Amino acid sequence: MTKEEAKNRITLLVEQLNQYSYEYYSLSMPTISDYEFDQLLKELETLEKEFPEFIQSDSPTLRVGGAISKEFATVVHRYPMLSLSNTYSEGEIADFDARIRKVVGDSVEYVCELKFDGLSIGLIYENGVLKQAVTRGDGVQGDDVSNNVRTIKTIPLRLQPEAPEYFEIRGEVIMTISGFRTLNNEREEIGESPFANPRNAASGTLKMQDPGVVAQRPLDCFLYQIPAPLPEIDTHFESLQFAKKLGLKISEDAAICHNLKEIIEFINHWDVHRENLDYETDGIVIKVNSLLQQKQLGFTAKSPRWAIAYKFQAEQVETPLLSIDFQVGRTGAITPVANLKPVQLAGTVVKRASLHNADIIQHLDVRIGDTVYVEKGGEIIPKIVGVNIDKRPPEAMPVKFIGYCPECGTVLIKNEGEAAHFCPNEDHCPPQIKGKLEHFISRKAMNIDSLGEGKIDMLWESDLISNPADLYDLSYNQLLGLSKVIPADGDKPEKKISFREKTAENIIKGVSKSKDTPFQKVLFALGIRFVGETVAKKLAAHFQNINNLQKATFDELIVVEDIGERIADSVLTWFARAEHLDLINRLKTHGLQFEMEIKTDFLSDKLTGKTFVVSGVFSRYSRDEIKQLIEKHGGKNLGSISSQTHYLIAGEKMGPAKKAKAEKSGVPIISEDQFEDMIS
Repeated sequence: MTKEEAKNRITLLVEQLNQYSYEYYSLSMPTISDYEFDQLLKELETLEKEFPEFIQSDSPTLRVGGAISKEFATVVHRYPMLSLSNTYSEGEIADFDARIRKVVGDSVEYVCELKFDGLSIGLIYENGVLKQAVTRGDGVQGDDVSNNVRTIKTIPLRLQPEAPEYFEIRGEVIMTISGFRTLNNEREEIGESPFANPRNAASGTLKMQDPGVVAQRPLDCFLYQIPAPLPEIDTHFESLQFAKKLGLKISEDAAICHNLKEIIEFINHWDVHRENLDYETDGIVIKVNSLLQQKQLGFTAKSPRWAIAYKFQAEQVETPLLSIDFQVGRTGAITPVANLKPVQLAGTVVKRASLHNADIIQHLDVRIGDTVYVEKGGEIIPKIVGVNIDKRPPEAMPVKFIGYCPECGTVLIKNEGEAAHFCPNEDHCPPQIKGKLEHFISRKAMNIDSLGEGKIDMLWESDLISNPADLYDLSYNQLLGLSKVIPADGDKPEKKISFREKTAENIIKGVSKSKDTPFQKVLFALGIRFVGETVAKKLAAHFQNINNLQKATFDELIVVEDIGERIADSVLTWFARAEHLDLINRLKTHGLQFEMEIKTDFLSDKLTGKTFVVSGVFSRYSRDEIKQLIEKHGGKNLGSISSQTHYLIAGEKMGPAKKAKAEKSGVPIISEDQFEDMIS
């Protein structure tokens, strides 16, 4: 390929992929399958590596992260990013409305919007291409986080053709609640401390130095304010619709309100229904709709006079902090947990709240005996948000974080760049051993559903197991009659549980069945720090068996997709320990799977290099059966028709739109019989 051909192909691919992203994220109407998109993206990545001089600033390859930033450049805002005045009462909103009407008259309407709980951002587009992304900072200047923002898929790298030559818009970078929960689960799986809440997670992520890591976090963005006037646009609501037309993500939940009654109705509605949202909102923003009236009203030194934020009242209670326990997790992470005087909050009795790590304790300046403020945010877990200093007892001393493991006495370590303290005694610290056993049998790992946390405790306390290999040495006679007395707890009386015949049989069967678990899940089950479910799959696919992985060098590990230095170091450290090599040898002896399964259902290579779309109802096969046959003969299935499709296999009742698109694209349409002829 010549340089001119490469340049033209790169330009075309960037244009196509940005259009496909617009259709997917802005219109919710994808026109190609994920597979097709990924293939085009891979082609673009390959060309950009070969011809780096033709990389464009709006290339979608930037979504996966760019160069690591040692520090963020400071940028002065062209238009100051002011904060909003806050109110917590309907009376103050009425006062705000009265002030507005006194200046502009009674002919006024408002736009009410959800107030997103995230990190403020300003996006600057020049000639339709994302040029710069800047945080609020102090309102006058902020940090240039452009490389990180380019990884957020809902922020377009190129706007639609109607975009002005210079265009700036403000909004909020957030993390969805579902994404936050998934991220915290993944962090706990690999031994990292969970984030306190979605806002902190979003803010911390956007200020990371490695865009490659940012790209893997579930960030999103809502945009809500254009600071500069636009031709032929007279109202704020019109400006939002224009921004949406350009391909930017605008909340669908904004509404025009004509009077105070409608504003209060909007607030009351979302005070209840915000619980159904997948992101945190802490209030409602009320803005004068007319841009001319906004200009009349002007600004104070800190905020616009034409807007105000109503903050929802989070249910909050006060209660004394009785003590702090330090818990040891599966990976050795030490989590401080506050023991509280029981108090009713949001329908439940709260007795405990996580304090996360030493930094949080220091930031809150929490002391034993303090009366603390506790609330529940978007998450169910109660959190301490502050201290009532007026009620602090004179003898209260600052909390000193422990220096030794509370379970095994080992000196704790704290790695640079990490918030949590760790106990490094992973193979001999009781909570870590039990945690690893519970992880090993979990659903995503070995899936031994006949065992559970309570049963693992019984086996551990009876000295029957101390590592995962011991599970495969258990016998029916050892289990039968095993019992444990659970002490009385509050209203719950003391009770005794025992392993009867059926329980013992189910445990033995479940352990035996787990020997068929595929290699990637066995690797995940081993509990290597930072090796979560996804990383285990990639390592297993790359190295194919445990012997290759065990012998891998640092350089061989970091060439695997998504395997960075930290994961590579953790894998090397794990395999360097004699106890772990002995564990693997014992598990091998018991017949566990330590190599990838070789597929034996491949029938031929007759369809190699061919791609198919299957549509309609067939007489001899189901659609899924045809798709399986395509793959067994070396072909690939696509979700929709494009220039990359070789054949459309058409059955009865196929949609006319799909047929028309195939004909327009010149894709051959074949029948069930013709497909059978191809593979016969």
